Amino acid sequence: MAKPVVAIIGRPNVGKSALFNRITEKRYAIVEDRPGVTRDRIYADAEWRNIPFRVIDTGGIEPRTDDEILKFMREQALIAIDHADVIIFITDLKTGVTAADEEVGTMLKKSKKPIVLAVNKMDAPGHPPAEFYEFYNLGMGDPIGISSLHGYGTGDLLDECFKYFPKDAFEEEEKEERINVAVIGKPNAGKSSLINRISGEKRVIVSNVAGTTRDSIDTDIDNKYGKYTFVDTAGIRRKSKVEESVEKFSVMRAMMSIERADVCVIMIDAVDGITDQDTKIAGYAHDNGKACIIAVNKWDLIEKETGTQKEFENKIRTELAYMPYAPIVFISAMTGQRVDNLYPIINEVYEQNNTRITTGQLNSILAEATTRVQPPTDKGKRLKVYYMTQIGVKPPTFVCFCNDAKLFHYSYLRYLENRIRDVYGFKGTPIKMIVRQRGEQE
Repeated sequence: MAKPVVAIIGRPNVGKSALFNRITEKRYAIVEDRPGVTRDRIYADAEWRNIPFRVIDTGGIEPRTDDEILKFMREQALIAIDHADVIIFITDLKTGVTAADEEVGTMLKKSKKPIVLAVNKMDAPGHPPAEFYEFYNLGMGDPIGISSLHGYGTGDLLDECFKYFPKDAFEEEEKEERINVAVIGKPNAGKSSLINRISGEKRVIVSNVAGTTRDSIDTDIDNKYGKYTFVDTAGIRRKSKVEESVEKFSVMRAMMSIERADVCVIMIDAVDGITDQDTKIAGYAHDNGKACIIAVNKWDLIEKETGTQKEFENKIRTELAYMPYAPIVFISAMTGQRVDNLYPIINEVYEQNNTRITTGQLNSILAEATTRVQPPTDKGKRLKVYYMTQIGVKPPTFVCFCNDAKLFHYSYLRYLENRIRDVYGFKGTPIKMIVRQRGEQE
């Protein structure tokens, strides 16, 4: 049973994203008082009358435009309309009915989908002003006055949408297990192209203009390998390059996507090679304990000689020395080369990120490791590691109890981590090692 889908449609700058945030009760969509800020379809889950449903925020529709981005926004909105069970057509009380509203309304009527007309920016409750009645001219029945900013009327709006929810929405549904995959990287590395390739549709804007994707966009993919939610994140730029407030929000959104991801696919542009910015982005995922895969994109554009791939791998291992555990795959999102190879690797690193080891098994590793390499000493005092235990997953987290934490040099902690990896692999996942001092024991 699929969740009902509500699409929010309207011309630019009428308050679609503000309404989306109000309904979902989270700041998923960027809200700024200028047109064109939301460019792609943004999906999020919401609930009304104990029934979960999905909301789509869309870029504003400009019925007549030669602008390439605005044309694509219109195409995205049309796809959202096609996916929707009910459409909220949002208009602006302060501007009145415009020619663009009339054209959007005509387009929506052709869809044959249920339409709920919302008149936004009614910022005071009570009797609507005279201008409100002008919206009856759109021929969509009774308009509902709302303020997406203050929340007035949004309950009435959702009550009206609720009437059009499919009957199967009221049946019990088991919670779906999906792997959340964040596709991250610097601008123009090919993140959107990868999402479009795996989804088989123009899911997000693909352009050679850096920074085209501003929001984080979810795409559900079900195939023979499993069930996944891919998130195309806004490209993360250097802080010095982040000038516009919208750009700052986009970087923040990308960081939030990393936090809620199970697996991060770090996209590196093969043409540019690995850059300082790539190392910083990978560091965000590593520091958050996420399972990671390094995807070298645009590999089809590289002239190959014997050893070209190995040489590139060595550069990555040198620059990303802190994450030697991350598998590397060479792909072309544009041609589809090796893209399907990602799924088994995603499954494997996800499983490794969730692996648990018993205390008994860990302490067998510890005994063997300390016999092979004696713990360090300082001024005649030797480090004693009493035992290890695992206290968490995502990432796998281990605590080492010892006699004196000051004696536990970083190099010896790394040595123990490597011994654990030798036995259990932990491919694609960082390991967190914690030292605790238990007190002197003889």
